[in-house]
Amino acid sequence: MLAFTNPSTNSFKRLVPGFEAPTAGTYSMGNRTACIRIPGYQRNPKTMRFEFRPPDATMNPYLGYAAMVMAGMDGIKNKIDPGMPLDKNLDDLSKVEFDKIHQLPTSLDRATKALEADHIYLLEGGVFSEDLIENWLTVRNDDFGNIGRQPTVGEFELYYDC
Repeated sequence: MLAFTNPSTNSFKRLVPGFEAPTAGTYSMGNRTACIRIPGYQRNPKTMRFEFRPPDATMNPYLGYAAMVMAGMDGIKNKIDPGMPLDKNLDDLSKVEFDKIHQLPTSLDRATKALEADHIYLLEGGVFSEDLIENWLTVRNDDFGNIGRQPTVGEFELYYDC
């Protein structure tokens, strides 16, 4: 799903541990390091909502929101148990505790590989087509390859600044 909600190489630059960014597939009440956060001020079950925190502004809202809804529907249909909420700050976990948690893709390359491996849920009801997913993967993989071959400003400063 992150290949749709975080479709650029830059999308993953903020998804790093230690910056209140969601890096693991967790949910929690009021925890800003959780992938899915239920705002802490929400107390009434009738008005409760949640935030899916990884997406960024490069997301195509039509595709990103559709992918989020399809993932939610797949979880409901298949009765996927999300487990207990993780009410701890991920940055405070030991390496052993952190390694037990499902990790989100940390780059566009990993996100596209995850989409390629698991996208059947997106095809339900014809919401997405195999052709759209294949084309999306081609474009995103081209983006990742092109950016990976270009030196960044930081690399110029680090290696070529005399």
